[in-house]
Amino acid sequence: MSKLILANDGIDAVGKSLLEKAGYTVVTEKVAQENLASEINAKNYVALTVRSATKVRKELIDACPNLKVIGRGGVGMDNIDVDYARSKGLQVINTPAASSNSVAELVFAHLFNAVRFVYDSNRNMPNIGLTKFEELKKNYSKGIELRDKTIGIIGFGRIGQYTAKIALGCGMKVLAYDPFVKEAVLKLDIHGTNGFDVKINTVSLEELISHSDMISLHVPGGKMITEKEINSMKNGVILINASRGGVIDETDLINGLNSGKIAHACLDVFENEPTPNEALLKHPKISLTPHIGAATNEAQERIGVELAEKIIDALK
Repeated sequence: MSKLILANDGIDAVGKSLLEKAGYTVVTEKVAQENLASEINAKNYVALTVRSATKVRKELIDACPNLKVIGRGGVGMDNIDVDYARSKGLQVINTPAASSNSVAELVFAHLFNAVRFVYDSNRNMPNIGLTKFEELKKNYSKGIELRDKTIGIIGFGRIGQYTAKIALGCGMKVLAYDPFVKEAVLKLDIHGTNGFDVKINTVSLEELISHSDMISLHVPGGKMITEKEINSMKNGVILINASRGGVIDETDLINGLNSGKIAHACLDVFENEPTPNEALLKHPKISLTPHIGAATNEAQERIGVELAEKIIDALK
């Protein structure tokens, strides 16, 4: 059996080293999507790892009969035809636990930016800070605190639960919705103590939407937030999406921001990546990042290690 692995969207050095110690050769040079099938067949790669950029669809799977494993460095596998690949005998693996804390921390980076207008201040201070300092000071004088606010978390898996832990640490009330989770016991690890447990019972989606000051989405896909849901929200709600583009209807989001129903939006993901809607990118009420939820050094190392260990096990 071939010992070649193509890490087409890269892999952390620690994970690469683990694979090499197991006897595999890992190639990290990026292959263009249109050349992927011919390259895999020409070199006889036995495994392909991807992040979100590379697509592994039915056509590619059919064109690469010698491929044994598809690995996704991250959680969501919407860029892979998973069921079809498995029906053809391929093993499809991902790393669901590795990036949870990093995504949750990005959620709160956005939230702190929003409630104190930091994202907009950073746009305007370099341009007019010298000439309109007092005007900007007045514009950003109505910030709010996160303490005692209610955050609604839609999707209460690993990332949702990590988000809840940070929220509890900030003194927030947590409402959670997940059709597959009735309750969860969160272990709060506090330095200098043994930590303690907090039990969260999930609620209905309707209750969460109508009672939350901030709503963070952590679901694998689907159109969760449209005009209907927005109309049921509190006035001045803040929406955060660090899960998948399209979970919030982007047209309805812009309309909600323009009407004032939504105070701020915080987006790490977009429907048309890597070419997002320009109206979102230029909207003055949106805090923006370019799909970097898992992009920390710590998360990438954990992803690389978990991916390597699962590939080694799959190819035994």
